[in-house]
Amino acid sequence: MQKIGKPTDRTEWGMTPPTVNAYYNPPNNEIVFPAGILQPPFLDRTIDDAINFGAIGSVIGHEYTHGFDDQGSKYDYEETSKTGGAKKDLKAFNERTSCISDEYSGFVSVKDEKNGDVHLKGKLTLGENTADNAESTFPTWRWRRRWKESRAGRSTASLRKQRFFLGYAQVWCQNATDQSLRELANTDPHSPGEFRDERRSQQLSGIPEGIRLQSRPAYGP
Repeated sequence: MQKIGKPTDRTEWGMTPPTVNAYYNPPNNEIVFPAGILQPPFLDRTIDDAINFGAIGSVIGHEYTHGFDDQGSKYDYEETSKTGGAKKDLKAFNERTSCISDEYSGFVSVKDEKNGDVHLKGKLTLGENTADNAESTFPTWRWRRRWKESRAGRSTASLRKQRFFLGYAQVWCQNATDQSLRELANTDPHSPGEFRDERRSQQLSGIPEGIRLQSRPAYGP
């Protein structure tokens, strides 16, 4: 309440430095990566770039995409809320992203034959799912430009592809009880780790067949 009517403090962070997270702030048009996330498994200066592109690179792509998700798309480049003619654009945007909402609403987070399966809520998770579906596109494109097969040789390039997607999958490893997943399905705007990794990976092209998931894996740290 004390901030109402006062100028925006653009130096203020929404997270503390040790927080292992990142965020995009539409009103300020800013992306913040606290020091806490700039360490393994997201970023490791001692290992090859392929892992880092798949890990922190995807996080960067994720936050960048939030500028165009169901919330970020409501703001223009001057950080002001869109009005007037933009309403037509937002309507078209909502129509196109409805397929993402419908897709994730069909995913089952907890199987329960007695009381009924617990599904994800597509509308609740739409913004994060939109970012998840685009997050690996940017680092994949940037990584491919840096490590062309003509430069590295096909066998080496194939290994780097594997390590890129392994780095991507590693950051979403997660263990959660059914009770926790039930609660998160109703409150968390993020989908569980398995859907952020497995479902997105199934949609990507260029994944080496040697590591493509054939069935639901047992996730662990």
